[in-house]
Amino acid sequence: MTPLLRRVDESVRVLTPGYFALVMATGIISVGLRLLDHEWLSGVLLVIALVAFVVLVLLTAWRLVKHRDAVVEDFLDPRRAFGFFTTIAGTNVVGVRLAMEGYHVLTAICFAVAVALWLVLGYVIPWTAVLGPHQRPILATANGTWFIWVVASQSVAIAAATLQRTYGGVGGWLAIAAVFSWSVGVFLYAAAGIFVAARIMLYDFAPTDLNPPYWVAMGASAITVLAGARIVEMSQAPMIDVTRDLIAGLSVIFWAFATWLIPVLVAAGAWRHLHHRVPLRYEATLWSIIFPLGMYAVAGIYLGQADALPIVGAIGSGWIWLALGAWALTFVAMLRNTVAVLRPAVGVARPAA
Repeated sequence: MTPLLRRVDESVRVLTPGYFALVMATGIISVGLRLLDHEWLSGVLLVIALVAFVVLVLLTAWRLVKHRDAVVEDFLDPRRAFGFFTTIAGTNVVGVRLAMEGYHVLTAICFAVAVALWLVLGYVIPWTAVLGPHQRPILATANGTWFIWVVASQSVAIAAATLQRTYGGVGGWLAIAAVFSWSVGVFLYAAAGIFVAARIMLYDFAPTDLNPPYWVAMGASAITVLAGARIVEMSQAPMIDVTRDLIAGLSVIFWAFATWLIPVLVAAGAWRHLHHRVPLRYEATLWSIIFPLGMYAVAGIYLGQADALPIVGAIGSGWIWLALGAWALTFVAMLRNTVAVLRPAVGVARPAA
């Protein structure tokens, strides 16, 4: 094995389970730009999201085949296992964005794959991560990645709502899937919030522990808003008719809470990086900040339309540019980090040639 291939193989072995957050972040910002009719820029981000999705699927398959022990180790680690849920959310974000271009069959395929993964991982990950390890107490390992379970559930609701108008023959079943997964996501949000808050209050919490995935608390609230807004817009169906007003009201409440969380998270970041001088450098979990920023923007745009709240829509429309700027900085940092990781191996390989 050449030095370059050996270095790539090692990077695959330690690949974080939550790297599909890159696809989630890129895809949701593409959705927001498409809603605001910036089609060319949105299209560029769509291509990047698709390329990232394919690359991550291949790297994940490589890891499953060659480094299965590392994958199992991640499944058994409550601090990392919930990152696998980004695979579900990333698949649905790509599918929803493709639906905006008229590729409904691809959206349906993405939805079917995501639902299957959601049903399997939704039981396997909590079981293996929480009940599997001998380390106790498990509560001491709770962190922001636990909110990704919420994001995965709400992404299923959004994809179901997106497909309903196209596949009216199964519209009733899609309505059930949307309301069911949205409701599960709401309860999971409450549970994750309690666990994470208890961990912060009951156990030692160093500045280094306050990592980027804590932003997913805001992203999970925002995607709950988006899912609710999409359900409110769904065609008439028994499951929708009995829950529409409730979901519309709760969506506004979740939007308010997501908005309230933003200054808290910014202050927490300042406390971490400015007060305690924890270095700010590229890491894969930074995409866990970019996705919530993009999701907050898109949620505001949709909620403003669904509930006739122009102020909320205007905030979302302006926020998308902040999300895009943060995405660009993180993407450049990712490319530089990738070059830095591979460069030593390339330098070693040249004399041998």
